[in-house]
Amino acid sequence: MSLDDLHLNLRNLTPDDYPQLKTLMDAVYDDLGGAWPKPTIDKLIDEFPDGQIIIEDDEHIVGMALSALVDYDTFSNPHKYDDLIGHREIILNDANGDALYGLDVLINPAYRGYRLGRRLYEARKELCRSMNLRAILAGGRIPNYHQHADDMSPSEYLDAVARKEVHDPILSFQLANDFLVKRLLRKYLPEDEKSQGYATLLEWNNILFEPAERVIETRKTQVRVGAVQWQMREFASVEAVLQQVEYFVDALSDYQSDFAVLPELFNTPLMGLTDQSDQIQAIRFLAGFTERFKTEISRMAVSYNINIIAGSMVEEGDDGKLYNVAYLCHRDGSIESQAKLHVTPQERRDWVVEGGDELHVFDTDAGRIGILVCYDVEFPELPRLLADQDMDILFVPFWTDTKNSYLRVRHCSQARAIENECYVVLCGSVGNVPSIENLDIQYAQSSVFSPSDFAFPHDAVLSETTPNTEMVMFSDLDLTRLKVLRSEGSVTNLKDRRKDLFDLRLRDWSWKAGGRHPGES
Repeated sequence: MSLDDLHLNLRNLTPDDYPQLKTLMDAVYDDLGGAWPKPTIDKLIDEFPDGQIIIEDDEHIVGMALSALVDYDTFSNPHKYDDLIGHREIILNDANGDALYGLDVLINPAYRGYRLGRRLYEARKELCRSMNLRAILAGGRIPNYHQHADDMSPSEYLDAVARKEVHDPILSFQLANDFLVKRLLRKYLPEDEKSQGYATLLEWNNILFEPAERVIETRKTQVRVGAVQWQMREFASVEAVLQQVEYFVDALSDYQSDFAVLPELFNTPLMGLTDQSDQIQAIRFLAGFTERFKTEISRMAVSYNINIIAGSMVEEGDDGKLYNVAYLCHRDGSIESQAKLHVTPQERRDWVVEGGDELHVFDTDAGRIGILVCYDVEFPELPRLLADQDMDILFVPFWTDTKNSYLRVRHCSQARAIENECYVVLCGSVGNVPSIENLDIQYAQSSVFSPSDFAFPHDAVLSETTPNTEMVMFSDLDLTRLKVLRSEGSVTNLKDRRKDLFDLRLRDWSWKAGGRHPGES
């Protein structure tokens, strides 16, 4: 048969299809009693029409998949095929079931080799997602086991098939379609002599499932980020800086952004209001404004209903030391912080800024996020630790002077997005302020990076600004795509790590929920 001769159509089964269905089932299940009786099929179609799927070629049925709704907790545990069957061979479809049970998948032998079985399985997966079901379950026969029963136990046979040392026409196919073997079922179908009564309990987990009682509380899956590529300029007062911040927050809020992002040390031009001959005193002078900025930006977050990544600012800690700290001002009025952990030689030398010692993932109403300030993103261990805590979006407020400095941050950020299967939002400052020491020149091109796979842009860049121009940038992030990628991507970087060879952890430290500290609002 030539591919040019095929005219395939995927649709739901109807009662009028029974004669063709019976012919197909009798041929394939000749050793298991043949086709279901017509009343059985008619009742199944009546109770669950969407679950009965066929493939036809020029109106001739060449493949079929029958399914029923079941209770997950019941059928994800040991059971027999007869547990699905009621009086007079009626399939027990549970209208309130929260899982799909795969009853039969059959392909006409003349049509094998065209991956029709995969089409049917993909249709089942799509049905499972669209109905918000927990999983697809199936009792899978192992019809080649009788050929190996003298040499290996059923468990050894399953291991051999998983290692591809032995081929089983059903189990090998199911494993190739992302099903996992949960357990071995004994006396599942006693009349199945080829499987010697054994079967596998298989499961495909719907990673997008949301329990009904949580639907109202579900976080957003479509998130809009607005970033400000900030122009460094001389300011006459704190009020002038805050006025400029509020202008941008207002604009981003008008476009229904969930996050507004400012760059690292965006208020540093206020150092121009004091004597700069002593840079250490000048930076401490700047730190004196931080509390007011936190209060005012938090007010903006509430007033404009937007979460604000308030770049970073210099803060004097309780120990009298200076830290470069990023702030997350939630739109519910709470404030959280993430200190820069790795300070640059310039920060250490000119300003005596210290590195922090805690790393946080923050829960927001628009996903779980992390914040790494500039240089920190060049250390791959930090984003990996955040990814282990289910981070969706990594925000990187930065400040670089030259293009080569910027490219270090950019390239590392793109790598972090790929290896940690997350979005990375890069936000920097531009402009030249020769009158203020250490603000002579800035270079930035703010960007939003995605993982690199089919669901994302071909170059893994969602948005980017014009370099060295003050402007705002918007990007819509689909968090559902991250879930699917992490489970079913072309590559799955997080799942495929060799944890048997290496691990990563913070020394003498445990994760804190949200990262709030005593005294923070």
